[in-house]
Amino acid sequence: MPIAPRSMDSTRCAIHPAMRGWIALAAVLAGACASSPTAAPSVDAKATPAADARPAVPPTVPEIHPGVLAGYLGRNLPDSLKLLPPPPAEGSAAFRNDQAVSRASQKLRDTPRYTLAASDADLAFPHVASVFSCALGVPVTQQQSPYLYQLLRRTLTDAALATYGAKNQYKRIRPFVHYKEGTCRPEDEAALRKDGSYPSGHTSIGWAWALILTELAPERADALLARGRSFGESRLVCNAHWQSDILEGRTTASSTVAALHANADFRADMASAATEIAQLRASGARPDVDCDAEATALAQRIDGVL
Repeated sequence: MPIAPRSMDSTRCAIHPAMRGWIALAAVLAGACASSPTAAPSVDAKATPAADARPAVPPTVPEIHPGVLAGYLGRNLPDSLKLLPPPPAEGSAAFRNDQAVSRASQKLRDTPRYTLAASDADLAFPHVASVFSCALGVPVTQQQSPYLYQLLRRTLTDAALATYGAKNQYKRIRPFVHYKEGTCRPEDEAALRKDGSYPSGHTSIGWAWALILTELAPERADALLARGRSFGESRLVCNAHWQSDILEGRTTASSTVAALHANADFRADMASAATEIAQLRASGARPDVDCDAEATALAQRIDGVL
């Protein structure tokens, strides 16, 4: 029986070598584990200023690698190794279901849904900041909504790192390796082969963002949660993850967001981000992406997906 580590030690931080996109981020965060503080700096909740009293631009947050901001949680991350069951064993009924969904997802190659999945695979900013723009109904940019933009960057770090307890323990093989196929981003495949599939880091990030944005804009909850779900399912379409990776990625995200709510800096930034969204909506600002094309792509479903 595997024993979960008690803290963010070198075992949990042994993330595999970097490459562009998500794996590059995961790898550079490995170094951040070794040097990050026990807890992210926080302020007294009673002393947190109202959103309209805070500076128009958020305070500078240190980078743990060029372009990668420190999260809110520091070492105080949920431990996915303790939270999640082991991944389905090959030959089990659960694994056969994973295989069935995987094969169904690959029928979407060369469709608009596959194109969207490839776009969703790119976690680089500013590109990824626009993923939820259509669901939110307003643009998300560093210029127009600096608190929201930085909130997404910092929570990406927390949601990503929270997956690595289980990832590093189980080192699950990804479907494209199992079937000797390719993915929607061939340039990522060499490093993906070395990075555990379970749970899905992309899904943890996307579902965490969906939950956060739903709190900020509850009137858009259905659209935001649906987009969060589809963001994770894009990893099925890309042939990069199994269904069970996606499901437990959502579990990891939910635990991360729960932990974030205990952090006063996060709560203060949430209040400022909510104000920005309200101001954008009042100004009539519209998403800066093709929402019709996104809707067309998302109308294509994966047979049997849970």
